[in-house]
Amino acid sequence: MSEAGLRLQASGFRPAVWIMAVRPRTLAASVAPVIVGTAVAESIGAFRPVAALLALLSSVFIQIGTNLANDYSDFKRGADAERVGPQRVTQSGLVQPAMVKRAAWIAFGIAMALGLALALIAGWPIVVIGVVSIAAGWLYTGGPWPLGYHGLGDLFVFLFFGLVATCGTVYAQALEVPPQAWAAGAAMGALSTAILVVNNLRDRATDAKVGKNTLAVKMGARATRIEYVVLLTFAFGLAIALGGRPWPLLALLLAISPLRRVLRREGAALNPALGETARLQLAFALLLAAELWR
Repeated sequence: MSEAGLRLQASGFRPAVWIMAVRPRTLAASVAPVIVGTAVAESIGAFRPVAALLALLSSVFIQIGTNLANDYSDFKRGADAERVGPQRVTQSGLVQPAMVKRAAWIAFGIAMALGLALALIAGWPIVVIGVVSIAAGWLYTGGPWPLGYHGLGDLFVFLFFGLVATCGTVYAQALEVPPQAWAAGAAMGALSTAILVVNNLRDRATDAKVGKNTLAVKMGARATRIEYVVLLTFAFGLAIALGGRPWPLLALLLAISPLRRVLRREGAALNPALGETARLQLAFALLLAAELWR
């Protein structure tokens, strides 16, 4: 390895570790609503490729920042001490906490820069959306009153990885938010929340030990499993309600495996259901976009 490469490794820059830290398998939650929002914009004759690309990149970097902030904040609060999910880079000692925190703010900074570029196209409301989204991303598990520790994580994900991301994408291109954008955003929010539900169902026991009172901890396993079923049903129901060709129903085939795991398994055995639910959301989004595209 070159001297420059050795210096990068010594400073903590190890690509495989950082790829693990950003949790690429979860990024469907930031990509899917932008795909759907762009299709809604196109359906009313307002597709703007540059705005769509900026919205996509900004959404992805907000989620990367949120994932890194979550990694850092959970470590500081001791929530990952008995982890049953995939390895976290801070808790495992692969990266120093200060470096993970810095990386989170770098990701948020990139998202904000992209948002400012998008604001030149779509106006000041985009700046407001970006600032609020970044603040919520940090406060999800950080700050004096972390949302995720008080049972508000599900609402946070539904709002920001559903309604805000989808409707914000539509507004950035159309400068308006038609009714179908809200319905499509709610469907995306439901599936993004379903990913979180799997995560919180898996971590229910360890979260309770450290005072991380997620909705799954508050409600218990049975009600959390019901929530997962309701979220999937709600999303597919909205796809039918949007009218036209209900192509998203084809994604039901991808719902079978994660649904079985969620209804039958506990702890680490739920890990595959996370990726499966993310793939379900991405397939649903692509099919919904095909339905909406004119």
